[in-house]
Amino acid sequence: MGNIVITIARHFGSGGKTIGEMLAKDMGIPCYALEIIKMASEESGISEALFNQADERLKRTPLSTRLGSTKAEYTGDLIGPGSSQFVSDKNLFNYQAKVMRDLAEKESCVIVGRAADYVLKGNPNVVSVFVHASKEYCIQQTIERRAYTGKDVEKFIERTDRYRSDFYRYYTGQDWHDARNYDLCLNSERLGFEGCVEEIKSYIGIRFGQK
Repeated sequence: MGNIVITIARHFGSGGKTIGEMLAKDMGIPCYALEIIKMASEESGISEALFNQADERLKRTPLSTRLGSTKAEYTGDLIGPGSSQFVSDKNLFNYQAKVMRDLAEKESCVIVGRAADYVLKGNPNVVSVFVHASKEYCIQQTIERRAYTGKDVEKFIERTDRYRSDFYRYYTGQDWHDARNYDLCLNSERLGFEGCVEEIKSYIGIRFGQK
């Protein structure tokens, strides 16, 4: 049995990232989220700012516009520095994907976001999880955890989830909310954070025969 990698996609405010961190600590393995961007920058030699700018462009530009002209579905092929497409959205994501694939080969870990479930879907030792909760719960959690200090929390959550959905479709061609993309879909409002951690561990135990 090789390394076990748990990927976590999540609604903003559902606590998915916290659940990923709790799970990683419990299992004694690393947890990666935005660290993937920094590692991809180091791997490629491309400025980390360009990776962040690509994300910002996707936040600002309607997905229908981007899909109509610059669709960037992931293929895994890296584009060399001699090409004009070296710093294209597609290649920036390809480098992030390479980092995730390398991590999966090297160690057991938790990866939060970045469409990791799609990138690693051919790996038999990947457990893909989607954490969700009701709008009301996500708003409450966002306020309590001070994850956003602006006036309209609901609109911020909607924008963030729309961006995450657009990011997923732009780079994978798939629907972020489609339960068929994941091994587990967990309601953190119903289970609580610790309950979600235990459910994931239980699934790993059943699937891989581990206690």
